[in-house]
Amino acid sequence: MTYSLHLLAVAATLGVPRSAGSHSPDLDAEDALAPAWTALVQLLRDFAAAPASPSATFALEQQLRERMRELGRLGLEWAYNHVEPREVEALPSHVEFEATPYTRLGRPTPQVVATLFGNVRLWRVGYRPTHRTGESTLFPVAVQLGLAAGATPAVAERAAYDQSEAGATQRRTRQRLRDDHGLRWGIKKLRAVVARVADGMAAARHDVQVQNVLRLLEQAWLGTGPHKPVLSVGRDGISFGLPVRGGTVFEVATAGTVTVIDRRGRRLGTVYLAHTPESKQGTMSRNLTRLVTAVLQAWERPLPRLCYVTDAGDNEAAYYATVLRPMRHPRTGDRLDWVRVVDYYHASERLWAMAGALFGPGRQAHAWVRRMQTLLKRPNGIRRVLNSASVHRSRQMLKGKRRAAFDKAYNYLRKRTPFLRYAAYQRVGIPCGSGVTEAACKTIVTQRLKLSGMRWTKGGAQTILDLRVLNLSGVWTEAYQRLLRAFPSVTVPTYATCGRNELTIAA
Repeated sequence: MTYSLHLLAVAATLGVPRSAGSHSPDLDAEDALAPAWTALVQLLRDFAAAPASPSATFALEQQLRERMRELGRLGLEWAYNHVEPREVEALPSHVEFEATPYTRLGRPTPQVVATLFGNVRLWRVGYRPTHRTGESTLFPVAVQLGLAAGATPAVAERAAYDQSEAGATQRRTRQRLRDDHGLRWGIKKLRAVVARVADGMAAARHDVQVQNVLRLLEQAWLGTGPHKPVLSVGRDGISFGLPVRGGTVFEVATAGTVTVIDRRGRRLGTVYLAHTPESKQGTMSRNLTRLVTAVLQAWERPLPRLCYVTDAGDNEAAYYATVLRPMRHPRTGDRLDWVRVVDYYHASERLWAMAGALFGPGRQAHAWVRRMQTLLKRPNGIRRVLNSASVHRSRQMLKGKRRAAFDKAYNYLRKRTPFLRYAAYQRVGIPCGSGVTEAACKTIVTQRLKLSGMRWTKGGAQTILDLRVLNLSGVWTEAYQRLLRAFPSVTVPTYATCGRNELTIAA
């Protein structure tokens, strides 16, 4: 029999929440729960016998929550302590875990385990490496229950999710754990649990994101509208401070997006990637390429329209030139037709720069920019904009900083003319702006990692980013289920019949 089935059966009969203590493992479930159940019933009777009032109602619900938490906590403690036989001799004398043999110790030892209902005391029998290899003592029941840093999978998931939310802080997460689950964790404990969860979920991120994009593409394909579905890829950087001796150095963290747009030009959904600062942003490039390639590999219908929408930064441009432009279909080997789009709003910034150099501040500059912005979205718009700018430039004697500012903005647009065909993009449902990616930098990084007083190491920041992209991509539940399935599997013969036979724990 497996522990998971046994625990599900117990949880189904309890159906209630959480908190702390211990009880005799010799009691049956009814006797273990009897004191908490009696106290709960008495609480309800006392309320019914007294005059009702708003304050009494408030007090009842607060006390009832605590009693229900205690009932659930006692139930879990009973269930977890009855996974293994109470008699040590009934357990196998030797087990094997990840190809290493272990020998049973003489008596069980207690461990305080955090659950959604509070702390419980788990008595478990340990096994030491038979050949004294230096491995840690193995506790099979802890492996089978999926404990991570002394926390059950359910409460570990809650802690990690709270840490992934916008505006979260360690103090706020610890306060939630204390108020909602009766747990008083220190910062070290919280970080250990969250890091374990983040490592496991990050390993599942690629697969669940691929499945999510495929679901969105299927939804877009089955929809109605004048355009082909669009698979839009983007990436961008955002400054991020890292502590160094004597101060802070600012480097560029990265965010990547893969967005599905339906036949009517509406965004159906986006999956996100994010990484801490790195020279050349190689990790982002590899993971983004891997994600796009896997989606194209698995997608069996006709290809959606492919576009890459970013600003014209060095890393963004290099990714298009070296990866997307020469990319071939992973199954057919055909050359893929990626449409490169330079973000409309970055192009508009260059219009303002040219207007400032030509006209200075004032209504004339404002009026010219508004006309050029409209013109930019019309057929052959970029050439008409450049012609207008050239005409005004020829009528003036620009010098010094004004000339340098005009030339810089003008050349930015001129060199990127093939990527500024906004009328053509709109006609086929391709987005003209990289707003999804720009927003990702703020929602993923700024709203979580750049709050007042925060300082991060790269490792700590990446832990939070790994969790945050799963949260915002809408694949949190799927990723966590994969994490649970990836826990080491434990094959346990029925304890009543195992006697002193060997117990094999497979990796």
